[in-house]
Amino acid sequence: MNTVALPIAPAAAASVPLRPPGTDLVRRTGLLVALLALLIVVAMPAPAGLPQSGQAMLGILAFAIIVWMTEALDYAVSGIVIAGLMIFLLALAPDAAKPAGDIGTASALGIALSGFSNSAVALVAAACFIAAAMTVTGLDRRIALVVLSKVDARTNHIVVGAMVVGFLLSFIVPSTTARVACLVPIMMGFILAFKVDKRSRFAGLLVITAAQTASVWNVGIKTAAAQNMVAVGFIEKQFGTSITWMEWFIAGAPFSALLSVAVYFIMTRMMRPEMKEIAGGRAAIREQLGAMGRMTWNEWKLLLIVLVLLGFWSTEKVLHDFDTSSTTIVAVALMLMPRTGVMNWKESQRGFPWGTVILFAVGISIGTALLRTNAAGWLANLIVQHLGLQDASAFAILMLLSLFLIVIHLGFASATALASAMIPIVISVLLQVKTPGINIIGMTMLLQFVVSFGFILPVNAPQNMIAYGTGTFDSRDFIRTGLVITLAAAILLVLFSLTYWPWMGYMSTAP
Repeated sequence: MNTVALPIAPAAAASVPLRPPGTDLVRRTGLLVALLALLIVVAMPAPAGLPQSGQAMLGILAFAIIVWMTEALDYAVSGIVIAGLMIFLLALAPDAAKPAGDIGTASALGIALSGFSNSAVALVAAACFIAAAMTVTGLDRRIALVVLSKVDARTNHIVVGAMVVGFLLSFIVPSTTARVACLVPIMMGFILAFKVDKRSRFAGLLVITAAQTASVWNVGIKTAAAQNMVAVGFIEKQFGTSITWMEWFIAGAPFSALLSVAVYFIMTRMMRPEMKEIAGGRAAIREQLGAMGRMTWNEWKLLLIVLVLLGFWSTEKVLHDFDTSSTTIVAVALMLMPRTGVMNWKESQRGFPWGTVILFAVGISIGTALLRTNAAGWLANLIVQHLGLQDASAFAILMLLSLFLIVIHLGFASATALASAMIPIVISVLLQVKTPGINIIGMTMLLQFVVSFGFILPVNAPQNMIAYGTGTFDSRDFIRTGLVITLAAAILLVLFSLTYWPWMGYMSTAP
């Protein structure tokens, strides 16, 4: 029987309509509201304790949040616009270090571009190169097919196989969108090859589970998603220290593992497949694998480079002092070199998401400016006072801020944008509270886990929209299962916050 193989490329995300139809009015209105909010905040009387530069940054933050929530501008375009606003609004603000003069365009330009010098940006860019190398060589597709070829034809077992593939790719493909863009076409090829109805519950189950698994393992693996690097970048900037790959894994992987189990039971019960078995399923996967031929020399080289890189990530500050960004950049250099390389520059640039890198860097610049101008501290003080967090326990602080992040994520289509806007404020809130022994770095990491909870709406993450673009399910299927997955994640959040994370010292250093 002929199989159907769909093309896989980094640009797959771009080929999917990331905005639902009929949102042009929302985008136009969103841009108008964003500009109006910027003008109102900048022009309003200066609140006590807030410098003029901080007031300007709060106006820019309001503009950014509205633009990102309404998708009024393309993300890359929004990053450039925000950088321009930072340059000119900050340039005209008084400089606290020089009371007689303004900050000036030179200093404001340095602030607006400060994110580009952050090591986390280099890591995100390098991760995009690794994802491109996986696509160029076809190694990601081969790994997926090898795993699925070991699974029998029972539909529930095929779902498990898809989840295992998502888990394994989380280690070696540092891009959520790229992982789902690899896995979804394989699932669709499988569905079409066996004439399974594209609108069947089984098809929807398979595709939604692939997308949700990718989001779940963004929590457990530091290098699995760009938004994690946002938090790491702010931690490095604010505290002069970092969180190693293994420290992140120890904190987050048990949570992701248990949530993966929950996702399996939720999905297979709420979208119970029509059939228990697909005859010849394993044979079809093996046929697709056979059509790829034997592993090429480039695939072997890439696999070796990635496994060595994973070894360096996992042994940082244990066997060596090379940080994640440094080792990843060296790995990318090897991938592009003439003899050791697996692709040339032109191949690496096919569908390369430079817009993601720009958004990421400008997002860090926003956070840095919010901290530097005391805008984040002033806003955090309001939050602490109004929510009564001054002397709250670490558990209460984590629960309240987690609820806030889960709710506000409903309005964001990018976890990277959400982290860029909220993590600086989270850090400032944690600095404001008077809770004895609170572990600010550990709590920031745990709250970053919650930033990845984009389980409810298809528009909450690019990987969700890639899945939605297959046409295998209705948005209500994603929403109703996503709500239950979010509830399961919240229950696990409470359990871990009362047991494992305090035991490991992530929430408080006090006995």
